[in-house]
Amino acid sequence: MQSTPEPDEAGTGPGPAAQHRAVLAEGAAPLPEGSRPTIGPIAVMPRPAEVFTTAVRAAGGEVAELSPATRGLIWLSYRQADLLGSTLAAHPQIQWVQLPWAGVDAFSGILAEQDRPDLLWTSAKGAYAQPVAEHALALSLALLRVLPARVRASSWSTVPEGRSLYGRSVVIIGAGGIALELIRLLEPFGTRITVVRRSDKPVPGADRTVATGALAEVLPGADLVIVAAALTKDTRHLIGAAELALMRPDAYLVNIARGPLVDTDALTAALAGGVIAGAALDVTDPEPLPDGHPLWGEPRCLITPHSADTPEMTAPLLAERIRLNVRAFLADGRFVGVVDPRTGY
Repeated sequence: MQSTPEPDEAGTGPGPAAQHRAVLAEGAAPLPEGSRPTIGPIAVMPRPAEVFTTAVRAAGGEVAELSPATRGLIWLSYRQADLLGSTLAAHPQIQWVQLPWAGVDAFSGILAEQDRPDLLWTSAKGAYAQPVAEHALALSLALLRVLPARVRASSWSTVPEGRSLYGRSVVIIGAGGIALELIRLLEPFGTRITVVRRSDKPVPGADRTVATGALAEVLPGADLVIVAAALTKDTRHLIGAAELALMRPDAYLVNIARGPLVDTDALTAALAGGVIAGAALDVTDPEPLPDGHPLWGEPRCLITPHSADTPEMTAPLLAERIRLNVRAFLADGRFVGVVDPRTGY
């Protein structure tokens, strides 16, 4: 469940987020002529907002109500996946769908149902990488500086706690835009970065890149493990009891991707038992985390309410993604953030 407001609930002004830019793991290559969607009117649903309809028009697109003539669909709701499914079933002539977030796990069932060669899916992957990576860095520093305990304190501590990020060993799980931006943000700290991804293809800026199968090999040496991977059927509970047991007692875990990537029960037990030093979560499973859950009272855990990217930050970034992809739809075929329905991202 997405805890942050929908994109269509965001404000129309760019605000400070105009300073953010997309971070893409791969460049946009043009689609072959024969596989490009048919050009036609674009519907913006389920509740169009001016910032997004303006982006469509700025690229030369025609915004129109859903009809048999519709060929493109900008979908702005993460929660209403079922409505998207029924909309596509009723309008099989639609050949391009733009989704609102980087992760598309909420739409996995529809991606499978609508896996047809004449339907192109694009997401916002890479668009929100900068604000999310910024949040990951903030959470990492907070853990190392023992801020969860400091925030809860009601008296002056005489225990000299706190560690520096400089020179630490950092494992980043995932190799998308968030990971790339995080590598850039970590550069001044002189960290030693290992990236864990589907393959061992080197990631620029990382000291080492390993395939997911080597995760167990790199966890024991990490001071800090940051989860920034896509949620798929293969990555659910990627961090569980076995993986947490491999981490050092003075190591920290940060999750800014999707809650189910981490086994919540295993993490709760690991923190209570001192298996790891602490954790910071911007996402949880379940989400929202229920009142009274043990993690709320865990002094070694810092939780933020899925707020790494707020509507103020995401609205202009999504609008720019829409503008680029409408231009691709109408002209050059260079779609950004193309989703593979089979892999789920």
